[in-house]
Amino acid sequence: MKVVYISGPMTGYEELNFPAFFEAEEKLLSLGYKVINPARIEQPNKDWASCMKRDIAEMMAADTVVTLSGWEKSKGATIEVELANNLEIQVVEIGSLVTKPA
Repeated sequence: MKVVYISGPMTGYEELNFPAFFEAEEKLLSLGYKVINPARIEQPNKDWASCMKRDIAEMMAADTVVTLSGWEKSKGATIEVELANNLEIQVVEIGSLVTKPA
């Protein structure tokens, strides 16, 4: 089963953009992907750097990083995408995966 990590903007969004993460997770699960959703592991009282360290550690288990709309304006998501590219982890936009089964 292909493992995907969802990367997208959180900071500055209402509800930390969690609804978009959960919607993407639901779509990806329905297509047979195993999903790592950082919205499920965030701890509200943790600082940004601590959250990023934890998220990046989780991302290392992924075969693919799936980006949500607006990721390129997010400091954290751009770090995740750059790291994935440097480590040769596939990066794709959510729209290109939600129609393709795992």
